[in-house]
Amino acid sequence: MIKLINVYKEYPRSGLALKNVSFHLRKGEFAFLIGPSGAGKTTILRLIHMVESPTDGEVRVSGYSSMRMKRRDIPRLRRRVGMVFQTFRLLRDRTAAENLAFALEVTGGRRSEIKGKVQRLLAHVGLAPRAGAYPDELSGGEQQRIALARALIHDPVVLLADEPTGNLDERASRGIFELTRDINSAGTAVLMATHNLDLVRRYPQYRVIELADGAVVYDSAGEARESGGES
Repeated sequence: MIKLINVYKEYPRSGLALKNVSFHLRKGEFAFLIGPSGAGKTTILRLIHMVESPTDGEVRVSGYSSMRMKRRDIPRLRRRVGMVFQTFRLLRDRTAAENLAFALEVTGGRRSEIKGKVQRLLAHVGLAPRAGAYPDELSGGEQQRIALARALIHDPVVLLADEPTGNLDERASRGIFELTRDINSAGTAVLMATHNLDLVRRYPQYRVIELADGAVVYDSAGEARESGGES
């Protein structure tokens, strides 16, 4: 599904952002990516989404490799990898339904299919009654639900979430996380970067990958393998 193999990422001004990072996220798995600001969480998500390329090492995602990736392959990859951010990144002059429809239109979706898919996704995230609302008319939690629906527009095999609850209050955060769990339960792998350690502690059944100074310093799946458990 997702595999990072001895990955390094260096930037000209700030230096090494990632140092020899390796891990494997399997089909249908849910993992938290934790660590302080600047630890490398967002860099990892950007590498998986192929927004950037590693300086050294290899990133493999659903059959694609950073070492052999061609520019024409990137749109195909991103249809298999959904991405949701801390900032909602919705188009302010389009309704909730129009934001989702636009994501299908720009990738060549058939007009005859767009309306039905948009309605299904809005229902899935519990916002069918808010289809005609503009982003400024929605709460933060509702905007994030629309952003999640947009990330699911192409039925991805993996969802990347970069601090998706960071701008939300406790109730909205809980709702977004429960929705993300439902998405995972339906078979989509999830890699969620978060600062919310209370959330991580509340769900000890999920894998935890911890970063510090650009390196993996803890991986609960690795710990399970060492103690003889399943990975």
